Amino acid sequence: MSPSPHEHRNFRARDMGAQTPSGMPVHKYAPYQPIGLEDRTWPSRQLTRAPLWGSVDLRDGNQALLEPMDVNRKRIMFDLLVSIGFKEIEVGYPASSQDDYDFVRHLIETDSIPDDVVIQVLCSMRTDAIDRSVDAVRGAPRAVLQYINPTSVAQRRVVFRASREETVALALEGTRHAVRLQENLRETELFLSYVPESWSQTEPEFGVEICNAVLEYCAPRTDRTLRIALPATVECFPPHELADRIEYTCRNLAYRDRTILTLHPHNDRGSAVAASELAILAGVDRVEGCLFGNGERTGNVCLPTLAMNLFSQGIDPMLDLRDLDGIRSVVEECNQLPVSARHPWVGEFVYTSFAGTHQDAIAKGLKAREEAGDPDAVWDVPYLAVDPRDIGRSYQALIRINTQSGKGGIAHLLLTTQGLPLPRPLQIDFAHVMQKFCERRGGEVGADELWALFAERYVAPGTEPGEGTAGTPEISAADWTAGDWKNSVGRAFTAQEIPGVVQSVTVERLKGRPGYAAFCEAALNGRPLWGVGIHAEETEAVRRAALATARRARDEERSAPYATRAAAAKEPAA
Repeated sequence: MSPSPHEHRNFRARDMGAQTPSGMPVHKYAPYQPIGLEDRTWPSRQLTRAPLWGSVDLRDGNQALLEPMDVNRKRIMFDLLVSIGFKEIEVGYPASSQDDYDFVRHLIETDSIPDDVVIQVLCSMRTDAIDRSVDAVRGAPRAVLQYINPTSVAQRRVVFRASREETVALALEGTRHAVRLQENLRETELFLSYVPESWSQTEPEFGVEICNAVLEYCAPRTDRTLRIALPATVECFPPHELADRIEYTCRNLAYRDRTILTLHPHNDRGSAVAASELAILAGVDRVEGCLFGNGERTGNVCLPTLAMNLFSQGIDPMLDLRDLDGIRSVVEECNQLPVSARHPWVGEFVYTSFAGTHQDAIAKGLKAREEAGDPDAVWDVPYLAVDPRDIGRSYQALIRINTQSGKGGIAHLLLTTQGLPLPRPLQIDFAHVMQKFCERRGGEVGADELWALFAERYVAPGTEPGEGTAGTPEISAADWTAGDWKNSVGRAFTAQEIPGVVQSVTVERLKGRPGYAAFCEAALNGRPLWGVGIHAEETEAVRRAALATARRARDEERSAPYATRAAAAKEPAA
């Protein structure tokens, strides 16, 4: 056996925290036994196309809801799945529920199943359950009957008290009955899909044995595609072990070239997505799951996550997820369950960055992409795996401001919402203001409040001609030289005896709307003071920026201690 990752390491105990035994009853649990597939080939493969998708939202997902869907919610969910692009949809367990039976009949009798969509129903291995299920799909153009019997060691021992041979005999008995019905069902093309329930807890060689017994019986009796579905009913080992067992099964499965092999993963260990991706590499053709991972216990695998993972690598997912928020809204309505704000790809916060370093990198990445001018270029923006616009999101929600935010994120929000391209020194100045504000108040600052705070500090003071009152000078731009803004504003400051020295005046066009933004920086007692002016005319934008800066300079002078003012004026203090 390979050494553990920490064997043969010469760690010094005092260089790390000393861990202590947990006290948990670990002796109750046995480690999984690796299948030992030494010549595995799946690690060297690469995903190049999407698997076949099978939605089980209306059956596996529905049975896991606190309040199962009524007919109206089921129909909304079915129509959503069709609109997304699912071509195989499990619509119920008609032998176990009258509601499920009635819904299947509703779809068929109202001619609601598109020509390119195949419905699927699930049933146990009992002959009466098979009869009821086949009767439910009668009249559908095409349908899949998934019939199951548990095969795991524990279920054979404690539930059915059956040997391997008896378990195989039960599978063949149900298969023979299903094939007879298949042969006599003239108006519906029926496909049979055998499911060794709890396959993940079944001995790998016995799993192959029972599947092959079913395939050997079915193959000579039909020219239709054969189907085997392998459920990881309980996720009980790491993803790489599942891949090994899938590759082992593919190597030994009879009629592999005409059999669709499905994986039905659950998420008990939290690795259903990774397990599914490795299983596809190992040979699985089709994956069953639910939208956003609904299902028993920790849920079924999340199919949009799998699909988006492919999309982010340049592979067509074969599902239309361009309105991912709209899909989430419908699913939340039908399931009466919220989707986590941190759910991969679709959660409220997944395209939002709170940390300042992330915000700065995102802002620079988006700017560089815009400057490159090619909207179809390969996506390469830090911290964003995909372009949010491709799935119906907006850049305006990318960055949210709180105590962890930095200048880059703040500047990006002001650029995208107000069109203001802030100079870097002003970004730094305002970032300090926002840091103190957020620390004092707590919580998050939205885009509207951010703009209000910015305008109050830099823009709002003195925006109209004639507002030079209460100690704020009236600044005229009548004799200013266009382009020589620094000297022009400097002369106005001197003429009006405004404290401070003008350091710079820059003018930029507003982004996304007409007009100009002027940025005036002055220095007073070693501190920078900024004013911003916005107007349709360039000269008036500069005048407003100068007026805002002058007012801040006068306010700063009045609020400074007398000794500081006197020293600045080179007068002796009293």
